[in-house]
Amino acid sequence: YPSEFLMQKITEDNQIPVHLHVSVSLKYVAGLKGRALVEFFHSNIAEVENEELRHLMWSSVLFYKTPNVEVMACVLLSTKAIYFLLDDSFIYADEHQSDFWNKENSDCENSSFHLSCCFVLKLNDLQSVNVGLFDQYFRISGHSADHIVTCLTRDSYNTHTFIQQLMAVLSLLARTPSPEPVDKDFYSEFGSKNTGKMENYELIHSSRVKFIYPNEEEIGDLAFLVAEKMDGLTNLPSLNILLYVLAFQVNHFEGSAQNTSSLQPKTLLLTSSDLFLFDEDYVSYPLPEFAKEPPKRDKYQLADGRRIRDLDRVLMGYQTYPQALTFVFDDVQNQDLMQNLTLDHFGE
Repeated sequence: YPSEFLMQKITEDNQIPVHLHVSVSLKYVAGLKGRALVEFFHSNIAEVENEELRHLMWSSVLFYKTPNVEVMACVLLSTKAIYFLLDDSFIYADEHQSDFWNKENSDCENSSFHLSCCFVLKLNDLQSVNVGLFDQYFRISGHSADHIVTCLTRDSYNTHTFIQQLMAVLSLLARTPSPEPVDKDFYSEFGSKNTGKMENYELIHSSRVKFIYPNEEEIGDLAFLVAEKMDGLTNLPSLNILLYVLAFQVNHFEGSAQNTSSLQPKTLLLTSSDLFLFDEDYVSYPLPEFAKEPPKRDKYQLADGRRIRDLDRVLMGYQTYPQALTFVFDDVQNQDLMQNLTLDHFGE
């Protein structure tokens, strides 16, 4: 340890997404290669001497206690824990975090010494992993609100790779076997299934960690929600969700010293007749077992919706991934122009 293949793989994965800005300390980490990266892990991050670094991934993350603050992180998976090396800006992004993060080192910010916050989730504390729709994100859950974090990979390949690596590492854990299941009688067995709602697909790993995947009903619920937002303008059976993707909406700020742009996380839905942008809560749903009440906001909140028939043109950027698309719509909104002309000219 480490093998040449592992060092090459970790070096290749150690790249910050070009569209996201990070602090100086994380840029330093992204500049490390091969053996230097492994040595950095052992001397600065690893908590146990004999743990091995198995996987590295850059991803945006959300914490259950701060569902509105998305922050860039370097996610490191070892044989003992998952480490989230966080951007410095996160500590100051929300005034309610003083109890969640220790700020005693804030006096370092003006010096040449750069400090990163590291959130640690030990594999022994891991209880479940919820995979999002179309593998666009996944949520890792421990035993309390402090131990729930969502990785917004926005990439099915990265999600799949991390889940595979996590399963492999969990297989190394020596956990006590589960007690023998108690035989249920007919009525309790029948009653538990007669809830009227299909449970999500669960895979219980040998380490007793649950891997939960969405079922077809989630897409059905989403289609129903979209139809509701369209005020019944379409019939539900013909409404098909063609595309679900986590994206960013670009907001330009003109008039400043240099024209800057901010990226607002959005969920983009494409149906056969409309294009929708939703603000989605990725970290609060499904509700964890300890939750006493539902979150303050719904899972999906409609931010914008346009008819495909009003789409005038689509402009495509020539840069490499991630691709920028500009949708240009006609000014006339929700009006059938021909029908209105007929009424104006020939009707009373």
